[in-house]
Amino acid sequence: MKSPWFWIPTIYTAEGIPYVIVMAVVTVMYGRLGLSNAEIALYTSWLYLPWVIKPFWSPLVDLFRTKRWWILTMQWLLAVSLAGIAFTLQTSNYVQWSLAILWLVAFSSATHDIAADGFYMLALDAKEQAFFVGIRSTAYRIASIVGQGLLVMVAGFLESRYIPVRAWSYTFLLAAAVFALLFLLHCWLLPKPASDHARQQVSLADTLQTFKQFFEKPQIVVALLFILLYRLPEALLVKICPLFLLDSPAHGGLGLSTGDVGLVQGTIGVIGLTLGGILGGVLAADCGGLKRWLWPMVLSITLPDTVYIALAYFQPEGLTLLSVAVFIEQFGYGLGFTAYMLYLMYFARGPLSTAHYAFCTGFMALGMMLPGMVAGYLQEAVGYLNFFIIATLLCILTFWVASLVKIEDDFGEEPRR
Repeated sequence: MKSPWFWIPTIYTAEGIPYVIVMAVVTVMYGRLGLSNAEIALYTSWLYLPWVIKPFWSPLVDLFRTKRWWILTMQWLLAVSLAGIAFTLQTSNYVQWSLAILWLVAFSSATHDIAADGFYMLALDAKEQAFFVGIRSTAYRIASIVGQGLLVMVAGFLESRYIPVRAWSYTFLLAAAVFALLFLLHCWLLPKPASDHARQQVSLADTLQTFKQFFEKPQIVVALLFILLYRLPEALLVKICPLFLLDSPAHGGLGLSTGDVGLVQGTIGVIGLTLGGILGGVLAADCGGLKRWLWPMVLSITLPDTVYIALAYFQPEGLTLLSVAVFIEQFGYGLGFTAYMLYLMYFARGPLSTAHYAFCTGFMALGMMLPGMVAGYLQEAVGYLNFFIIATLLCILTFWVASLVKIEDDFGEEPRR
């Protein structure tokens, strides 16, 4: 059996990169290729859909072939798809073709998530699963820096030598080559646990019962409101912030280059997000649990949104103040997001916790998709400054749904020995 130290970091890096490409990198790409903010936000928000509905086709990953087979097949398909985007960007109908292939990337990535998480549980015992959970998270954050940071900075470097469409075409060829190497690496690295085999059948009655029990849980309406609305301001900001950084000062933006966006948001911002998440986990586990830290985390995910109001109003030059502002906002988001994820685990507890947690993450993706679809139209209607003011005012809904939830006193806290 090959050591988990060899394959866990690489498999979860492979899980994170296509998600970051679909959710963040293509937003910058389409901005540089001249699409309007409304078009970009609408088109890219639809790409959340595979993660919304993945609980519905996850039984297929159990029914057919092994988890290992699904992982390798999806990685090969991702490599081919990313190369396909590279070639279609230089066609006359590049928007339609690239979006069609991005849908394939999104569905392949969501299926890879299902298979990778299932393989993790089959290939490791309970002790190993607990030990490597931090390694999983770290690898996923590294994938965010690789995608939002390094990949975007590569595109920025290439834009200084080629027209944007060619620069981004070469960038996606590089991403495809990376995934081809990951596919070849995992053909050799991934173990073949005896428990990794296709299930003989999945009962429709059992599936329906799983759905029924989820919607019969206590406080289901409150839980759904919390899942959908807690991150509403962030769901609006995430689609517009990179476009704000790229847009010219004449249009209310900051006029950054592609490479600068990769550095500020994709690297410094992701580091802030990661550190905030680490601190949130430590505070919840060692200092009183979720109930004690809920409201500090609510404040941390809401109040830093005001930095974008200041950036839009003062439009500072240079990267220093901007980097500090983005770091603060993302650090606050990472800290506040801890409460969100802990609540999802709290609500999913029970004999069907795995399936119910998958439903929660589906609604989580829906909560990002729907606001993102209208974010561009709203920004174009009111301008960047007013858009950021509206997003900050909507933090009231975050406070409201947080006030509705009921949490046991010690949930999320490590038991005392």
